[in-house]
Amino acid sequence: MLYVVPTPVGNMEDITLRALRILKESDLILAEDTRTSSVLLKHYDIHTPLKSHHKFNEHQTSDEMAERIRGGMQVALISDAGTPGISDPGFMLVRACVERGVEVQCLPGATAFVPALVDSALPCDRFYFEGFLPQKKGRQTRLRGLSELTHTFIIYESPFRLQKTLEQLAEACGTERRASVSREISKKFEDTQRGTLTELIEYYKQNPAKGEIVIIVEGKSDE
Repeated sequence: MLYVVPTPVGNMEDITLRALRILKESDLILAEDTRTSSVLLKHYDIHTPLKSHHKFNEHQTSDEMAERIRGGMQVALISDAGTPGISDPGFMLVRACVERGVEVQCLPGATAFVPALVDSALPCDRFYFEGFLPQKKGRQTRLRGLSELTHTFIIYESPFRLQKTLEQLAEACGTERRASVSREISKKFEDTQRGTLTELIEYYKQNPAKGEIVIIVEGKSDE
């Protein structure tokens, strides 16, 4: 069995009892960064062996690990924060397991974009998750495509690129398009700013952002 286990995006308490049990009972935990994950495991007194599984080695290790799971090993897959596979490693291992008839269970749990979306006060009955934009090639094409969506869309961003991304969104979508920027979700200094793209650009010129960023942008009006 492969268990895909969400871990907290901020507050250590944002983890389910089932997730803790699975992490304790598994033969092995695959972690995006063993140093980061060891802090969580130590906090909950979990001593299951850790092995690295990240974007730089998942191409080489997914097939081998899927074979080991098919052979009887119970493995839990975690990322640094949130649900593996959502802008984090995980898809390749899940696919390799499914191709071999290995059962996969993904536990419900933390994902950064859900609280950011609800907290944005923008329509969330329909939405599009973009994740991280391309940094160079294809970026402008993606922004133009997103600008034509008629429902709310979601972008993950680094604080170092936030200002540039907001300016590019204003250029593609129009300066009066409403949006929100959430950072440090579930952490001590959690913060959400709402307004037009112009207002957000001006705010972050005066208040440079820190921490993980989720940008929520309203869809194009039918008008």
